[in-house]
Formats: sequence, C-alpha cells, structure tokens
Amino acid sequence: MSAPTRTPARARMSSPAPGPRIQPRRTTGVPYVLIVPALIALLLGLGYPLIWQIVTSFQKYGLSQQFGKPPEFVGFDNFANLVWDGEFWAVLVRSLLFCVVTAAVTVVIGVLMAVLMNAVGRTVRLILQISMLFAWAMPVAAATTVFIWLFDRRRGVVNYLLDAIPGVDMNRYDWLGNPLTFFFVASVLIIWMSVPFVSFAIYAGLTQISEEVMEAAQIDGAGAWQRFRRIILPMVRPVLSIVLLLQLIWDLRVFAQITLLKDAGSKSGDFDLLGTYIYKLGTATGDFGMASAVSIVVLLVTLAISWVYVRELIKEDEAQ
Repeated sequence: MSAPTRTPARARMSSPAPGPRIQPRRTTGVPYVLIVPALIALLLGLGYPLIWQIVTSFQKYGLSQQFGKPPEFVGFDNFANLVWDGEFWAVLVRSLLFCVVTAAVTVVIGVLMAVLMNAVGRTVRLILQISMLFAWAMPVAAATTVFIWLFDRRRGVVNYLLDAIPGVDMNRYDWLGNPLTFFFVASVLIIWMSVPFVSFAIYAGLTQISEEVMEAAQIDGAGAWQRFRRIILPMVRPVLSIVLLLQLIWDLRVFAQITLLKDAGSKSGDFDLLGTYIYKLGTATGDFGMASAVSIVVLLVTLAISWVYVRELIKEDEAQ
C-alpha cells in the first residue's frame, strides 16, 4: 500500500477555498419595459409644453391667435427684441442677484440649524423639527398673507415694535412701496419657508458622520471650527451641493410670493422678477411670443446653473 501524497503547505495556502460559483447576472428587457409608462407620462406632462413654448418663442403670438388667427413665424425677432430691451436686462440682473443672495443665506442658516439640531438634546431637537415642519408645510398664500400683515404700514407688528425703540421713527413706513425693502421682505419670506428643507437635508447628512471620528478629532485638539471645516463640511458636501443647486433654481423662478406682495404694495415694473415679468408679458400685454422667449432664456440659465453641478459630479466620478 503506497503512502498518501502530501500537498506542500505553500500549494495548500495558494489554492483558493472552495465556494459557490458566482453566476453572471442575466439582463432582461423587463426593467426597460417597466420604465416606459413613466417616460410616456414625463414626455406628455413636460415634453409637449416645452415644445409648444419653443415653437411659440419663434412666432408672433398674441390675443388674436388665442381666437383662431394663425400665428406668424418671426424667427429670432423675439430674442432680438429682448437683447435691446432694457427692462428685460434689469429684471434678469435683479432676479439673478435675488436668487444668489437668497439661496446663499438660506443654505448658511440651514446648515447652522442642522448643526444645532445635531448638538442639542432630544427634546429641544424635536421642538425645532416640529416648528420647522409647520413653517415648511404652510401654504405659500397663507405665509405671504401673514408677512403682509406683519409689515403692513398701518397696523403691522414690525413697524409697531421698531417705532417703540427710542430714536427710531417707523410710523406708517411702507415696506412694500420701496424696491429695496420690498425685496428684503420677499427674501425673508422665502428664506423662512426654505430653511426647513435645507436643515433637514443637511441634518440627514450629519447623522452619517461617525461619532468616533468626531471624538478622535476632539481628543487630538481640534476645535469646534476645525471639526466643522475639516470633517463636517467635506462629509456633507454632496448634500450641500444639491441643496444649493435646488435653492438657486427655485429662487430664480419664484412667482407666487412676489405676485402676492406686489398686489399688497406697488405694481411697478421695478418690483418684477423673471416669474412675474413673464406673467405680465403673457397675461397683461397678451404677447405670448415674447413671454415664451423670456421663458426659454430662464430655461437656459437654469441649465447653465445645473451644468456646473453636473460637471462636478462627472469630475468626482472620474477621480474615483
């Protein structure tokens, strides 16, 4: 009887351990079939209005076309008129400044509120979350009406409290009659309604940061600002980027708040942003061709803002 052969130790260590074989994943067309209804609904809900708007921007489309008269194709005349329209450029610059300032302040306050919620106890955190949920869930019309009451020139609480300060005369001050204070009130209103979304999004990102990492940084001597700048901000940067992008887009297209505030104050063109300017062109003057052209400009600006974020995502994916 021959002695059994012994496998060398090196060969035994290098041989792979037996295990279940990984079967290649079979791809079918079922996922693509299931997504077809959603694509059809998206094309019908967004595609048709977008195509109609693009076509109308190259036409002379007024009130007569609403009653059956065929529209007249004018090419790029509507866009050429915008280039030489001083009011359009004033509204565009005003809207860009408004959305940048409002979005930046919203994100800063939202981040601070998220850090505060992450630092306080459970009871205080719950009170903050419920309070912000109430502000977030309030309808736009109701919230704007409350702010109109607060800043009313005759019976407003803000004027009453400021007028009570010695040396300050705010009796019957018209906040909504001056463009600077008008947009200040609009900014406060929009920031107040937008901070909860930013806070909850950033707070969700903060909950993913390991407590052990923060404790180790504190033991190593890192202060609160150093921990925030070196650990917290890099960890929540993806969430912060998408939140800032959404705020820029939303604040660029703000309409309801500005319209309601204008109804309570002045209806001058100095108080218009892009949303109300497009509405005024289409509804008040009946020039739907020009209104569509301005809408296309807003779409291009929105795509340009979004492309900055998409490009950063592409760079991060390529770096990985």
